[in-house]
Amino acid sequence: MTVINLQIEALTQEAFLPYGDVIEVNSSNQVIPINYGLTERHHDLAKIDVADAGGHAIVSLFKTQAIHLPFSVKIMERHPLGSQTFIMTTGKPYIVIVSEAGEFDPTCLRAFLATPKQGVNYHKGTWHHYCLGLECENQFLVIDRSGEGNNCDEVEIPDTLSIVVSH
Repeated sequence: MTVINLQIEALTQEAFLPYGDVIEVNSSNQVIPINYGLTERHHDLAKIDVADAGGHAIVSLFKTQAIHLPFSVKIMERHPLGSQTFIMTTGKPYIVIVSEAGEFDPTCLRAFLATPKQGVNYHKGTWHHYCLGLECENQFLVIDRSGEGNNCDEVEIPDTLSIVVSH
């Protein structure tokens, strides 16, 4: 059996660029004062791309059980017709596992630790794992595509391969 050990990296905009957008407050954001100076709008942090085949944006809440490390990756998915955004609402860190769009290659997977103050927006076609919240049941606000067409491809990891995410 082939074993791939994914070491968890810090989630940064630079490291995540091939896969999507990191949604967070930082000094590189365009900041617009609004609400009579009481609010800072950190503007245009993700490109929501859901219009293919007449799709439209929807907002959902996902409740997910916690996982524990080490964690074995068994399946990956992608959305060929639209981007998908995840924003943690329960204030806990979570794991993001991704690979670039195109033909799935398990040797190119990367794992990131997202802080409770970071969200991610997967570009259309980016391979990713489903929600991996840590510590307790978690809730994510999700912005993605609804509409005609098959917008979810899944690939199962073969039994001859073990992909393990660890500290």
